[in-house]
Amino acid sequence: MQKTLKQLHEELKNGTITVESLVIECKKTIAEKDGDIHALLGLYSDSLISSQIVVAEKMFKDGKANTLTGIPIVIKDNILVKGELATGGSKILEKYHATYDATVIKKLKEAGAILIARANMDEFAMGGSTENSAFGVTKNPHDITRVAGGSSGGSAAVVAYGGVPVSLGSDTGGSIRQPASLCGVVGLKTTYGDVSRYGVMAMGSSLDQIGPFGNSVEDVEEVYKIISGYDELDSTSLSNESRKPKVENLKKIIGIPMSFVNREGIDKEVLDNFNISIDMMKNFGYIIKDINIEYLEKALSVYYILMPAEVSSNLARYDGIRFGLSHPGETSIQSYFESRTAGFGPEVRRRILLGTYVLSSGYHDAYYNKANLVREMLRKEFEKVFQEVDVIATPTSPVPAFKIGEKSQDPLAMYLADIFTVPVNIVGVPAISIPSGKTSSGLPLGMQFVASHMSEGTLFTIGKEFELAIIK
Repeated sequence: MQKTLKQLHEELKNGTITVESLVIECKKTIAEKDGDIHALLGLYSDSLISSQIVVAEKMFKDGKANTLTGIPIVIKDNILVKGELATGGSKILEKYHATYDATVIKKLKEAGAILIARANMDEFAMGGSTENSAFGVTKNPHDITRVAGGSSGGSAAVVAYGGVPVSLGSDTGGSIRQPASLCGVVGLKTTYGDVSRYGVMAMGSSLDQIGPFGNSVEDVEEVYKIISGYDELDSTSLSNESRKPKVENLKKIIGIPMSFVNREGIDKEVLDNFNISIDMMKNFGYIIKDINIEYLEKALSVYYILMPAEVSSNLARYDGIRFGLSHPGETSIQSYFESRTAGFGPEVRRRILLGTYVLSSGYHDAYYNKANLVREMLRKEFEKVFQEVDVIATPTSPVPAFKIGEKSQDPLAMYLADIFTVPVNIVGVPAISIPSGKTSSGLPLGMQFVASHMSEGTLFTIGKEFELAIIK
């Protein structure tokens, strides 16, 4: 499924293909390829898919179709679709059926998109490889001995192997951009509060954002237009006044934190590809500027204090009493412990323990409050830099896709893979990962562009020029 959304829209509009035939084609590709990749946890019910096909066909007939009408889309399994399974990649929600639609799902349904399947993911979005899913590892379509990235690995992989043209994921510290880079597709992390999180399983409430995957910047932009917007059901949603996009007046200046990029631990091929890609942008008239963000080195430490703290609070609701897995015990507290022990995997338990520790008496001020202070300092530094440059550029991931199992026993090494992506979530600005080439062994690499608050338009403009630069 390498056709663009606009190409598919024209074919559907002209009757060259039908919505039903497009859905059948996607299902066929999934049936042929997903057995090896395991990007999906299951198709949505036939009744849901059939009813959506009817709606989409009517929209075309009535002249009300948009670019997403009739387009099959895969949804990360932490986003609720009414009446369908939503597990969050966890045993504790193995049999949970959503009781309502997430806001983004309502918008997709109204647009006439065809929700086709649930994507595999790291349990409760905790991980960078989709090895932490309770239902098995998602493999990289470019090399099935390697990871697809995470936590939205399934959403990236299904687009990469052509199962669907677009998908949705969530990004707390790089969970859209990192798998996009490793799988060779485009992934967008939106401005915090730009896309409603209502109906999304919370991991880190001050960090989480929903965003799209696609084969091109233009496709990702089309999905973004549908899913973004104010939502009164989400208390963190930006008001219509504060979300006004900035007027694009590009200076054609790209900022690079040179000392941060040229560091130990960055794969040589990643660095070489990054430098070549930047040189290509110079040919498009861009000026490259070395920038200094003093607290950038602290970002990873800040993230791994704030995120586990929010995790420990958000996952308290999975108690084996209200919904999900329940292990009966002699007392309610025993049932609580047994349900959570059986239901949560090792990475989730690790982060709950870390978060509970940093929020505990005597450590709250020492860790959590200080991390928030550094977060504010980092936010101000980014604001200052964006007065001078249009975007900040870094590699998306410090390494190409690594072997399955290579880092699973070394949490610190896994956490370090987030070094270029987590600062974006901490300060709440948008960022995009775009394929920038491949290693000598054929593994995809990605370029990350970061823009200022509500400047997705800047990312799309520069991203499209970057795509042209790479093609040339």
